[in-house]
Amino acid sequence: MIYLHWLWGLVYGLLVIGVMIRVLMDNRQPSKTMAWVLVLWFLPLLGLVLYIFFGQNTRKEKFISQSSLDQLTKRSMTEFLEQRELRLPKSHQPLMQLFKNQNMALPFKNNEVEIFTDGYSFFPALLRAISKARHHIHIDIYIFNDDALGNLVADALIDKAREGVEVRVIYDDVGCWRVKSSFFERMRDGGVDVHAFMPVKFPAFTSKVNYRNHRKLIIIDGTVGFIGGMNFATRYVKGTGKQAWRDTHLMVRGGAVYGIQRAFLVDWYFVDHTLVTNRIYYPDHDPRIDNNCLAQVVTSSPVSPWPDIMQGYVRVLLEARRYVYMESPYFLPTEPILFAMRTAALTGVDVRLMIPMYGDSKIVEWASISYVMETLEAGVKVYLYKAGFNHSKILVSDDCISTCGSTNVDFRSFEHDFESNIFFYDEAMALRMKSVFLSDQQHCQLIDEVRKVEGRSFLRRLWESVLRLVSPLL
Repeated sequence: MIYLHWLWGLVYGLLVIGVMIRVLMDNRQPSKTMAWVLVLWFLPLLGLVLYIFFGQNTRKEKFISQSSLDQLTKRSMTEFLEQRELRLPKSHQPLMQLFKNQNMALPFKNNEVEIFTDGYSFFPALLRAISKARHHIHIDIYIFNDDALGNLVADALIDKAREGVEVRVIYDDVGCWRVKSSFFERMRDGGVDVHAFMPVKFPAFTSKVNYRNHRKLIIIDGTVGFIGGMNFATRYVKGTGKQAWRDTHLMVRGGAVYGIQRAFLVDWYFVDHTLVTNRIYYPDHDPRIDNNCLAQVVTSSPVSPWPDIMQGYVRVLLEARRYVYMESPYFLPTEPILFAMRTAALTGVDVRLMIPMYGDSKIVEWASISYVMETLEAGVKVYLYKAGFNHSKILVSDDCISTCGSTNVDFRSFEHDFESNIFFYDEAMALRMKSVFLSDQQHCQLIDEVRKVEGRSFLRRLWESVLRLVSPLL
């Protein structure tokens, strides 16, 4: 019997060493590599299981062929080339070129934007837009809850499908784990074309469970687009006090809707294997919208060659001259983001970070403290939002560039999830985003770094350091 134990130990040891070598050969960030090596070494068997489900690197995989991607991009490229008197500001051309080269994200002018900062204004606007749909409704959502609000949206979609409107819905399978399949079957029975993103079912339970579609995209008739951080759930309209959810979502009319449409149709091809490229999905926009409000819809994913949105954030931080204001519900920054924030603050840029005082995950909250303290040492001003849970994901800099979307300032968003943000190169839009931040700041408490450092016990700081070590895996 003892030989069996030795044999099992030898086989397991060789297996773990082989996995460690694979982790090393992935050439990831050193912190993430070290985290996985420690998990594999100090958590026998469990560490191996965690790696199989959550640790494998998919950055080099190809989920969509280049020829199919070219087909899906051709229509938006045509609309881009047909823009007249397109003026790209020289100061932002490097960033715009970065997104164009790596992400096929094209800048579009002539945009009108409405900003929603709560569910009470967003959902009525969404339902009004759905009611006016005449040709198609496209929805790409992380959470579509089977609650009062989710059923209200579902009923609206079923009504439009019965009128002959094409309704396509993508929901994330993990994001909707608690939602019964009967909820989506009801929509399918009502004529809505519904697909789950990367369904997780035995025996297909693989490492793909770690890579989720966190995007929130909605397109109505190709002329109205929604993008931001809100899911379909009653918590956006039900909670009060500490339970209230604060978020930011945008309704866009104009050229940038082409970018939102392309992002959806790429995801649709992934789940349905159907190339939707007809000109009718890219209709002419209202000629009365005539301005130079430039916007790029940028997506990122664990299967793209580069972390596009993270690179955009880094460039904005390092090019800032006066200020960068950021809101994020979670703060577990990658090394490039942390470096850029500290560098900007140390050069005298007014860098402000807003995170919730009351988080929805204690482990993430504890893990983020060491990162927060590190930014404070460099001069970053950190604000704790007290009027509920702030789920907003925005960034604005120097009254000239701003972004909003689904991307959190954490490892998961930058490296593991399928995300989407819209970047604006426009002073008026930046000032509006800045106003949103400053309004939220009125409900914040500025962290007193001295009290925080002195008031934490040794065991608390040790626990925070351990969590920081594994934060790339959260």
